[in-house]
This record gives sequence, C-alpha cells and structure tokens, in this order.
Amino acid sequence: MTAAGWVQLLGLIVLIVATAPILGRYIANVLEGTPTRLDRVFGPIERLVFRVCRVDPEREQRWNIYAISVLAFSAVSVLFLYLLQRLQGNLPFNPTNVADMTPGLAFNTAVSFVTNTNWQSYYPETQMSHIVQVMGLTVQNFVSAAVGIAVMAALIRGMASVGKTTLGNFWADLVKIVFRVLLPLAFVGALALVAGGAIQNLSGFHTVTTVTGTEQSIPGGPFASQEAIKEIGTNGGGTFNANSAHPFENPTPVTNFLENYALLIIPFSLAFTFGRMVKDKRQGRAVFAVMGVILIGMMLAAVFFEVGGNPRLDQAGADQTVTALSPGGNMEGKEQRFGPVASGIFAASTTNTSTGAVNSMHDSYTPLSGGVAMLGMQLGEVSPGGTGTGLNGLLVFALLSVFIAGLMVGRTPEYLGKKIQASEVKLLVIYILMMPAVLLGFLAASMFVDSVTTTTIFNPGQHGFSEMLYAFSSAANNNGSAFAGITATTEWMNVTLAICMLVGRFFLIVPTLAIAGSLARKHKSPEGPGTFPTHTPLFGVLVIGVIIVVGALTFLPALALGPIVEQLSL
Repeated sequence: MTAAGWVQLLGLIVLIVATAPILGRYIANVLEGTPTRLDRVFGPIERLVFRVCRVDPEREQRWNIYAISVLAFSAVSVLFLYLLQRLQGNLPFNPTNVADMTPGLAFNTAVSFVTNTNWQSYYPETQMSHIVQVMGLTVQNFVSAAVGIAVMAALIRGMASVGKTTLGNFWADLVKIVFRVLLPLAFVGALALVAGGAIQNLSGFHTVTTVTGTEQSIPGGPFASQEAIKEIGTNGGGTFNANSAHPFENPTPVTNFLENYALLIIPFSLAFTFGRMVKDKRQGRAVFAVMGVILIGMMLAAVFFEVGGNPRLDQAGADQTVTALSPGGNMEGKEQRFGPVASGIFAASTTNTSTGAVNSMHDSYTPLSGGVAMLGMQLGEVSPGGTGTGLNGLLVFALLSVFIAGLMVGRTPEYLGKKIQASEVKLLVIYILMMPAVLLGFLAASMFVDSVTTTTIFNPGQHGFSEMLYAFSSAANNNGSAFAGITATTEWMNVTLAICMLVGRFFLIVPTLAIAGSLARKHKSPEGPGTFPTHTPLFGVLVIGVIIVVGALTFLPALALGPIVEQLSL
C-alpha cells in the first residue's frame, strides 16, 4: 500500500475514534429522553406528529406489541412504495416520462428499500421518477434506518432494565430518531456533497453536444440529498446504476472519503450509545473494539489482494506490455480517481455494514478480494453492521460467547448481570440460523432452476457461482450491493431475493425483541469471583473467535466452491 493509502486509512480511523463517542452520547440522550437545548426545535414538530398520528409517546410497549408495531409499519411501507412505483407514470415530478414499474420488480424494490437492503434490479436514472426517488426511496432510507436503531434501543433497554415488562414505545423512538438524528446528519451530509460537486436539482435529461460532435443526454435530479442518507443510514440505493462510482454522486476523492466515513459513523457510534444506556462505558468500548478489529482486518485483506493484482500478470516478468496493464494493482472496474486502495477500503466498509453502496465493480475484483466482500456480509455484518442491526447482531454473538464461556467453566453464564438461560439460547440459535438457512437454501435451489442456469448467470464455472453466492448473501443480510454479471430481474430471482430480504430483516428483528423482553424481566445478579468479565480484551477475542468460527463453519464450503477455487485456478 502506498503512503497515501495509509494516510487515508489512518485518517478514517482517527476521525471515527474522535467523533463516534460524541455522536454515541448524543444518540443515547435522544433515546433516553434527556432534555437538551434542541428540544425547542424538535419538540413542537414531534408533538405535532404524535397528535396527528394519535400516539402517546409515554405509553410503553411489551416486546410483542413493539414487534407488531414494527411489522405493521413495515407492511404499510411496502404497500405504499409498491403502489407509488406502479403508478409513477401518472404522477407528477416525472420529467423523463418513465413508465410504471412492472409488478414483480415493484414488489422486489419495495421490499428491498423497506428492509434497508436497497437491492436494485433496475436502472435508477431511466426507470425511476423523481417523485418515487424523493417520496418513496428517500423516505424509506430514513425510516428503515430508524427502525433498525429503534429495535436496537429496545434490546439495550431489555439488557439494562430490572424486572420490567416493557421496552419503550416504537412510534416515539421512530419519530425521535428520524427528526433528531438522521435528518440533521443527512442535511449536513448533503450540503458537504453539493459543495464537493454532487448534483442536486429536479431537472430531467439535458442534451449536450460533445467535443466529437455527437449528442449525449446528461441526467439531472436530487442526487446529493439521497446520497447523503444513503450512506448515513447504511442504505445503499443509489440514484445511478453505477452507484457511488458515478461522478454525479461521488465526484472526488474527498467526497469518497466523506461517504466512506458517513456509512461507518452511526454504526460505530451506537457502540458508545450502548455503553451509556447500560451505565457501563467499558462495555461500549469493548464492543467498539471488536467492531474495529474485524473491519480493519477486512479492509487490509481487501486492499492487499487488490493491490497485488492478478498473479498471471505478475508472472509475465519481462513482458512490459502485460505488466503495464496493472499499474499499482488491479484497476479493472475501478475509477481512476479512487484506485485499488480507496476502492478496497470502501468495499470492505460497505459489505461489513448493510450499506450496499459501491464505488467500484466488485465483480472485477480478484477472487479473494471478492471473497472478503462476501465474508463481510456472511458474518452477519456486525463489524460494525447496519444502523442498529449491526449492534444487535454483535450483542447476539456476545450473549452466545458468554454462554460458551459459561459451559467451559461450569457456571451459569451472565451478561450485564443477567443470567443467560435456555429460553434466551433458543432465541439466539434462531437468530443465527435464519439467515444462512434462506441464503444457502435458495442458492442451492437456484442451481437447479433452468431460468437461472440459462438466462440469469452469464459467466460459467466458479465465477458464475460466486456471483450467485454474492447476490443471495447481499439479500439475506440486507446489504444490497451486487457482484453483477447476472440478470436478477427474472421472476425466480425477484421472488427468492425478496424472501431472503424479508427473512434477513424481520425473522431477526422478532427474536431480538423476544430476547430483549426476556432479559428485561430478569433481575441482576451481583458480581462475584466467578463472574466472567465482558469488558476485557480476553472477552473481545472470544467474541471475535465465535463470530469467525460460526461464519467459517457455515459458509466455508460455499466460499470454497466460488472465490477460493477461482483464486487457486489463477
């Protein structure tokens, strides 16, 4: 890696370490209802929303009512977004006269954005009107991210409460997170992107004459505003098919750095939110460290394999014509303004969160770099993961690690003073197994579907298998990025990927809330000589080991059939 690459990586680490505790403390104050000077600004707006929606923010909910509220809100959101796409041809703010979306694709897209996946099987600049981009997709970028943080808040309250049966109020959490956290951050982020050269208007296509005398259509639209919340909310749905590689979304290396920071800052900040809400900052720092160690390892691995380039080019030796094709590493599928280092860092960041934004073509990465991107998702996107969902997943692994440690020493496991018993362990197992069950199940079934083998997969052999593995990994983990090289608009792919998105979102949210409800009813046990400390480096190493072992046992056979054997074939 070059000196500039090290500076970029270290600068990103330093900025996150410096700002994450501050934002984490602020989010904790928002979730706990701590009075602030901003109450004069946000208080009247929130009270108006509560009054219009007939919501009593002081009325707390049991875990099952909280879960029903999440599911009901998400179901209505899917229906609204589906109808908006189906009717977009007859709605205003459609300067390019795009037609209504087809039923299957509209359903897939609605599920995708409501589940915070943002998988896109369409060309945004030509198939989606401005009104759908603004009222549909951008709105879901806010509220789907807020739902993840709200569920996280309920889980933390369950861990911190003693003898309670309630976890807070979902509707109050949703409104506060949107207005007090996501909107201000997205506003600042959009201004920064506009200042950096990103496009923000409501225009249609502009026809210009190029230097060669030919005509070219240049799109206009609300790009910067959606780009900001796309990254901040770990969403990933771009307004262009090229996503964050497009210069209208991501013009310069500076905006690339800011977008990379934006997609990481909230997930890392929530570790400190956790520490403050459970009244033990050491726990937050331990979670932050686990997230950071895994992510940095993934970043270095992705950059290493991309800078190394293709071994076949290195073997060319004296053939200067061939070696010149790979200056500084693998440049295929990458923007010249970013290069292999910035692209590798961004790829690791986006696949270890549930963002899905890409600034390069992952399909063009070396096989092991692509494998690193897949593994980041397959580990459950816990380093640091999506907004709220990443911390939820990491806390699930922490509870599992405590259980394993308790078995090793012959003692009832405890986390934050709460005993982890059979009911919680069963829910942990459901949480961990649901994602790989649909991912690997639909992947295996797809290999026997004629429409997949004949029309979906363009590349035969190991690489084609890698593309399908990446697609289902992305959907089941609510990531949304794509390996490309496949056609995902067939009926089979639209339906199976949508099912993976729904299971990867809601079949994990419900067990999470059930765990929170179970823990909330328990009383804390005093610490004793046999209590296993959960804020030490030893516990952090144990959690990392459990995450890697579970991921390896689950996905290593599939990775061996795809990126690993493809790399060996080089």
